[in-house]
Amino acid sequence: MPWATTLILILAGLCGSSLGQYNEEEDLAWLQYYLRQSRVSSYNYVPYYEEESPAYAYSYPSATDTEPEPEPEPQQAAPWRCPQECDCPPNFSSAMYCDTRNLRYLPFVPSRMKYVYFQNNLITSVQEGAFDNATELEWLALHNNQISSEKMGRRVFGKLQRLERLYMNNNNLTRLPSPLPRSLRELHLSYNQISKVPSNALEGLENLTALYLSHNFIFEMGASLKGLKSLILADLSYNNLRKVPDGLPASLEQLYLEYNYINAIPDDYFQVSPRLLYVRMSHNSLTNQGLSSNTFNSSSILELDLSYNRLQKIPRVNTNLENLYLQGNQINEFSISSFCSVVDVMNYSRLQVLRLDGNEIKRNAVPPDAPLCLRRATVIEI
Repeated sequence: MPWATTLILILAGLCGSSLGQYNEEEDLAWLQYYLRQSRVSSYNYVPYYEEESPAYAYSYPSATDTEPEPEPEPQQAAPWRCPQECDCPPNFSSAMYCDTRNLRYLPFVPSRMKYVYFQNNLITSVQEGAFDNATELEWLALHNNQISSEKMGRRVFGKLQRLERLYMNNNNLTRLPSPLPRSLRELHLSYNQISKVPSNALEGLENLTALYLSHNFIFEMGASLKGLKSLILADLSYNNLRKVPDGLPASLEQLYLEYNYINAIPDDYFQVSPRLLYVRMSHNSLTNQGLSSNTFNSSSILELDLSYNRLQKIPRVNTNLENLYLQGNQINEFSISSFCSVVDVMNYSRLQVLRLDGNEIKRNAVPPDAPLCLRRATVIEI
């Protein structure tokens, strides 16, 4: 009788369990897994998804009295086995945790994996075919590494037709990875060195709902957002844009363009996005000459941040707007017509917060009919 089986019987006796509850093959698998785990540091990670399949059953050749005890096989010998550098919890068998381990390369990814975490390492390259075996991947975390565009395989994501979330923020990318899977729902590329987004760079990503490109060096977007039919959030803040992206998607709800160099917005620019709720364009170079009278007169927008620009007058806004931030401009007059075209009992603004501090307006410049127009305002800073 092999030593491992003998140990199982001893453990079973100590626990008061009957031999009939055990399967020799499964017990040997459990024991070898337990011994392997005891040699590596434990790593606790709360998975993003709880609705996973039952724990993976480690499979080893069955031991018999006439056969010698099987010796451990190399990690590469079985494509389903967890790489030695990583942790694959048995109770979350489709996830592989390789993060924060000073890795300089990508370990082999078993085919059963759906969620793989390589963040917070020293990885510099993603070799061609790195994920060809893991075609079931849905969530891939590569952020906080040192990956450069020059050291990425040309079609490294080509076979990941189920990938929904790709995290590559905080790397050294100078361009968008291409091609990207059409299944993507979230693309995280903030804190890289990307300078340009060609118009076809995001082509075919009709399922993409969130695009994060902040803290790059982007000076041109073209019409790259136009075909993103499901896009809800676009974060392009902290870049070098001098004009707004062409052709916003109709599905867009949140647009973040703060900390750029934008000085003008085309007439009716926001009208093509009837679901748009939040627009943030603080710390740009907007002037009243670069705006039409109806630029921000969109009935869907609830929050508009135009602080720290070069505005001299309050732009006209829709009466549905609830929060307006204009601090840090050069505004020198309080124009009630910017909020209410007609002031009476039935016509008034829904504005709740108005920030005008840091401008050139004096407190006594507020017109007497302002309380009637702005009757819902709870905060007015001048």
